[in-house]
Amino acid sequence: MPICPSDLIAFANHLADIAADIIRAHADRPPEVEIKSDGSPVTTIDKAVESAVRAEILKAHPDHGIHGEEFPPHQIDAPLVWIIDPIDGTKEWVQGLPLYGFLLALAQGDDIILGLADQPALRHRWLGAAGHGTTRNGAPVHTRPGRTLDTAILSTMGYDTFAGARHAELARLRVNHRNTVTADSFYVFGLLAEGRVDLVASAHFALHDYAALDAIVRNAGGTVTDWSGAPLGRHSDGTILAAATPELHAEALAVLRQ
Repeated sequence: MPICPSDLIAFANHLADIAADIIRAHADRPPEVEIKSDGSPVTTIDKAVESAVRAEILKAHPDHGIHGEEFPPHQIDAPLVWIIDPIDGTKEWVQGLPLYGFLLALAQGDDIILGLADQPALRHRWLGAAGHGTTRNGAPVHTRPGRTLDTAILSTMGYDTFAGARHAELARLRVNHRNTVTADSFYVFGLLAEGRVDLVASAHFALHDYAALDAIVRNAGGTVTDWSGAPLGRHSDGTILAAATPELHAEALAVLRQ
């Protein structure tokens, strides 16, 4: 995995500050909602955030590519490509629940070398970068060792919502499992990175959904793959299994493959 340049870590934080300022400025107002062709909601603030972040990337790094959720890709074959989810959890954003956030990743080829997840209302920001580890609000964080599948704190994101097509596999992880986090939010990946959750499994993720979260967990010491056990990249299948340790990951993967 290539090491992420330090100046691009600083630039990622700058982009997140831009996004956070826009989101916080509109957090107390009901947003205008449109329904996209895939049935998911989008607001004027999603578009405003992505537009502002894109403009800053194009100004500072015109040779970089951009892959965003709301607008067409730009220079997608460039050596470095920024991946933007302006508001991950738009439904929660519309409802006023602080489970939404800004996600940003940087890919070099098929390697995801940086991931950032920011919750603007709570001011919680996780950043993982190759060669630099993972931090929350600038302080290093690490995944928790020593948990087995029967003692781990588990999140099966989207179990009854967006991951319904993989319900049977996720159900096998939940059987007789007492420690389950039910929030359908990127936030559980931050909790995994800092040792408060041990395992996250989900499906039906797009690149802009998983790229930042992959880098955050991996650089905190965790193991992240798709459900076949392959590392995530820009062309993964949308399944994700993130665990605090390789041993816990292997246990969970075996259950998913039954």
